[in-house]
Amino acid sequence: METQSEHDPNSTPATAEEHIKSAQQILKALQEKIGKHPEIGAAITKLEMALNDIAIQTGGLL
Repeated sequence: METQSEHDPNSTPATAEEHIKSAQQILKALQEKIGKHPEIGAAITKLEMALNDIAIQTGGLL
């Protein structure tokens, strides 16, 4: 897992989008394995909201 010291200050919104999509895929795969769980569903929703926020902040340039 990435720590604060490993964070690249020059990362782009596209990189953030890639991380969010990756996390979303991992959570969805986990949800398929263990079944529906409210906390996993909430985490997926939060990731989707974050991705939408990034898209708005960048003017949809992702």
